[in-house]
Amino acid sequence: MSDLQELYQSVILDHNRKPRNFGPLDEASGTAEGKNPLCGDQVEVAVKLDGDVLSAVKFTGSGCAISKASASLMTTAVTGKSRAEVEALFDKFHALVTGRAAEADITKEALGQLIVFSSVSRFPIRVKCASLAWHTLRAALEDGGADAPVSTE
Repeated sequence: MSDLQELYQSVILDHNRKPRNFGPLDEASGTAEGKNPLCGDQVEVAVKLDGDVLSAVKFTGSGCAISKASASLMTTAVTGKSRAEVEALFDKFHALVTGRAAEADITKEALGQLIVFSSVSRFPIRVKCASLAWHTLRAALEDGGADAPVSTE
């Protein structure tokens, strides 16, 4: 395993074991539930908006290491960003995990620590694990959340 792969694995394991922003969010502006029926991942994302800025985001739920680490890293990446910035980051992340990102876009400057998910595209079954929290975040931002759970299917 290369040094870079070991680093990526270590970041994912760290965020799985000690997820950041895990727990309920008081006075949330919106919440949404997400489920991955294929592997059983479940996540609830709660957001607090201050005008157009995502001032806080937290998640609860359970799932595999990639799902939990993705939710944890997502919360740290999007806090303090505007809706437009969150949407742009969603697009970059989704392109990364689905293997559609241009090589020039896969940089630490563009993605921050989210770059640890660069190898996910080689494992199509894991793309849904990595992207579940992100799709759920989108639903939480849209009119305070969806009536039905977001699904990866």
